[in-house]
Amino acid sequence: MISENFIYFGVFLNSIGSVVYITDTIKGTTQPNRVTYFLWALSAMIAFASQVSQGVGTQVLLSFIVGFWPLLVLISSFLNKKSYWKITKFDIVCGVFSLFGLILWIVTKVGNLAIVFAILADTLASFPTIKKSFTNPESETIWPYFFGAIFAGLVILTIKNWNFETYGYPVYILTMNIILTTLIKFDLKKLLKK
Repeated sequence: MISENFIYFGVFLNSIGSVVYITDTIKGTTQPNRVTYFLWALSAMIAFASQVSQGVGTQVLLSFIVGFWPLLVLISSFLNKKSYWKITKFDIVCGVFSLFGLILWIVTKVGNLAIVFAILADTLASFPTIKKSFTNPESETIWPYFFGAIFAGLVILTIKNWNFETYGYPVYILTMNIILTTLIKFDLKKLLKK
């Protein structure tokens, strides 16, 4: 276990990656999926609220940051027509199921169940970006995912009380960021064709 002060370093790294992503979005070299980014922001803020209500400590910064920056990415995607990624039926289906997960959280109002539904919603919201990162990795910027994985790893290393409300969301964020980083960095579509 490491000092909780490393969480602030993780916030810094994640913020650098997110600023690069926003800059690339405004330039039009990165094309975020708006469905994913809207739902990432929403589900992360729900996880954040649930963690706060259950008394999770400094680790809640992960949930807040992974909701805050996607919201800014979403807003920045409207500043340049080249940064728009066309929304498909697949994106809409994932978005609807993601929203359904969030509605289930509202209905249940149980803390850990809220985190489970936030993770479920976030996962479903991620599918369009996972698909895009597999088929068109050049339309993405790796840095927020790479630094997001480091951030989540640092948060996990600071956990003293291993209960679901503390580790559930960080483990999910670590996993998702590793998947996206791998897809963007290694262009698996080309590797599988070989």
